[in-house]
Amino acid sequence: MAPMEVDEAAPALFAQCRFALVCGDGLDDDAAKKLASTLKLHGGEIVTDQYDGENLPLEELTHIICATCDFPSYDAASDALIPVIKPHWVDASLAKSKLANPRQYSSDPRLIMSNVVICCADLPEGDKDAIIGGVLAMGGLHSAKVSSMVTHIVALTMDSEICRSIAMRKLNMKIVLPHWFDDCLKLGRRIDENPYLLPDPEILRHSNAIAPRAAENGHLTGAIDPDPSHAPSSTTIRSPRGPLQVFARKKVMLSQDLGIGSHLKDVLKDLIEESSGHVTEDSRKADMFICKYREGPDYRLTSQAGKDVGNLAWLYYLITNNSWTSPMRRLLHYPIARNGLPGFQGLRISLSNYSGEARLYLENLITAAGAECTKTLKQDNTHLITAHIMSEKCAAAKDWGVHIINHLWLEESYSKWKLQSITNSRYTHFPRRTNLGEVVGQTKIDRHALEHYFFHTEDTEMEDAKDQSQPMQRKDPNMAPIPTSSSVNTPRTPHVRQKAARNSAHAAGTPRHSTGVERKSEAGKMRTPAAGRIVSDGKENQTPSTTSSRKAKDAAAARLHDIVSDITLYEKEKKRVGGVVYGGRRKNDPDRVGADRKRSITEDPDSDATEGGESKRLRTGTARSTIHLLVSGYKKWVSHPKLEDANKKQLRDLGIIVTQDPSRASHLAAPSILRTHKFISAMAYAPTIVSTDFIDQCLEENEFLPPEDFPLQDKANEKRFQISLAESLKRAKENHNKLFEGRTIYCVEIINGGFDTYKSIIEANGGQCNMYRGRPGTMVPSRRADSETSTAEEATQAEVFLISGQDQERLWSRFRHMAERSRKIPRIVRSEWLIESAMAQKILPVGPHELR
Repeated sequence: MAPMEVDEAAPALFAQCRFALVCGDGLDDDAAKKLASTLKLHGGEIVTDQYDGENLPLEELTHIICATCDFPSYDAASDALIPVIKPHWVDASLAKSKLANPRQYSSDPRLIMSNVVICCADLPEGDKDAIIGGVLAMGGLHSAKVSSMVTHIVALTMDSEICRSIAMRKLNMKIVLPHWFDDCLKLGRRIDENPYLLPDPEILRHSNAIAPRAAENGHLTGAIDPDPSHAPSSTTIRSPRGPLQVFARKKVMLSQDLGIGSHLKDVLKDLIEESSGHVTEDSRKADMFICKYREGPDYRLTSQAGKDVGNLAWLYYLITNNSWTSPMRRLLHYPIARNGLPGFQGLRISLSNYSGEARLYLENLITAAGAECTKTLKQDNTHLITAHIMSEKCAAAKDWGVHIINHLWLEESYSKWKLQSITNSRYTHFPRRTNLGEVVGQTKIDRHALEHYFFHTEDTEMEDAKDQSQPMQRKDPNMAPIPTSSSVNTPRTPHVRQKAARNSAHAAGTPRHSTGVERKSEAGKMRTPAAGRIVSDGKENQTPSTTSSRKAKDAAAARLHDIVSDITLYEKEKKRVGGVVYGGRRKNDPDRVGADRKRSITEDPDSDATEGGESKRLRTGTARSTIHLLVSGYKKWVSHPKLEDANKKQLRDLGIIVTQDPSRASHLAAPSILRTHKFISAMAYAPTIVSTDFIDQCLEENEFLPPEDFPLQDKANEKRFQISLAESLKRAKENHNKLFEGRTIYCVEIINGGFDTYKSIIEANGGQCNMYRGRPGTMVPSRRADSETSTAEEATQAEVFLISGQDQERLWSRFRHMAERSRKIPRIVRSEWLIESAMAQKILPVGPHELR
């Protein structure tokens, strides 16, 4: 970058900025030196001339310039709220003659729209606002006019003047459908634009019988197997390039649990020492700790000290590439847990449509998580992880009721060390012409989850109590040393903050769970967090009231102020039904929730949250219990979303939380006995059923009234549906959501009300619902009756049901044949049988509902 001439009378653009430049991919030494001279020419101060990113004086910096986030001090810089920006932020600032927003040039890989500048052509106003909000929130930029900075034009057709002009002038800009942004935001990953490019986007073609192929993926190199069987070749280790720089001035400790032979250990030791490094046997002196499992005092001590902890695959990667990378950047560069991830034991997972390194990586990740990876898909499989849904395995999985998800579910479960819900739409989204193998391996280890589940400050204090030596120092001078028993009240950085709960007894390598008790200090009292309060895992028991602390808070508030509107708009638009491309709302739409509107927050997940995260006090008055209310058939809210929002907020302030989840509802409000999805599903949980008059009266009097004063009484519909509401609720309490337990009920794909509706009703009552398409070879899952099961119950469980319409007769003979081959009695019934059984909370005879 050539230095630019500046006007001596003008104020220096970077006069208030203090920089550190970190070399790596995208910024070599020569480019860094040129960039430093440009910054100095415009008044900037270069704090350090060391370009390795280690031991940066963070307290002196305002900006860190690096093309990636992969350098040793990145986590500490993030904790200190110092922006890490890409080199072209400097060019953008000079072009604007003012400091550009650092967030739009952040090196954070989570900002998937970084380097994207969009210009919208012919979109509806609502869709335009939604896409712009999402792109800004995810690190991109928007330009109202076409300029040289624009990278993507968003359009529905090539008919607009902007698109015709770009095509005629052959400008280097991609014209994409808005569907691309929708799919990227749903996945949280940036996928290839090619299937969405106008004028002939692949996703709109009718003939798409060929499965999509994965684009090139460079995220998996050297990170496929956590326990590689082969070391780097001798030609790689003894290369002519000279000693490795990655181990210079480093002390490396090799753990005993690696299980490597003496010959290989000697080779690695010689290699490190020839590179100006040193191999140590003392974990307190080590800068790098190489181990296989997440267990043992050495692992906990080095982890608590903020030192690099990786496995053998990570060590080989450093040797092969001769450049530092964080062991948490790739999931299989970090040590594994001996007992696997809780909740994964017993799972049988198969893979489909992943190939090459991506398939090997996922197979090893499944094994590391503690599940079984099967080469073939069978009916006893629990999950199918697929890159797209165009395969025989996917079709069979749908017929057999096997969960179909993408690899993000596996990666994020492993990263966060918690089994993620498969109902999350991110894990079940498959863009039509995208092979998700192209985004495999982009998930990082969640360092906060590691700290919570695998090592705690108390562990280190106990080790220090045994050894009276001085506490070891962190490799980063900005991180505080580990506290000992004599310094437990000293404020700590986020790397060594105390957790809310601890349980000292645990098996090696097995995560521990909190007990809800918080320790103040050795001399303090035990206390339980007050009810209703939200306690952050990252908050210390004592906060230092120093000048530097106040400055850091002011700086953080200023930075958050710049981005909060973008994040709010994105989070709101992301939750809209249909995504961001199927119709939008205008800014002046009366039903649109403003970005500056604040909402209250409670401890319940059904309640909304304020922008600042502060809880809002409920109405003054006597203490009362909170109820969770499911509402069905309340006509006052139909087509009146503003009234609905206002009423729900008022009810929440009264202690009535309106929920959409029948399993969470303690009460159900309806104007009469209904046969809606909500009402029928809620019956399985035996809620207290009240009339919607309860809602009206509470809103009118602005007071929490006793729900028992508003029972739902509907004799007319009880007679019409031939049920007794009181008897049904009594049976529901006795059933405990097990009305259909042990039964597999099939349902055709095309049916009034939709397959998902009947599936949720069946599962709410403890049954299993499979879609039936008449595939040859399908078998009914076998279930052995318990030895104490009565003869009548055995006969009932021998029946297998198919929910069908009269127009699906072509499938009936196949279903009967399948049931008889499985030694079951086939029952083909209308949906009315299922609805009436769920309403009555007893399995009714098929009677007039059976189809012949």
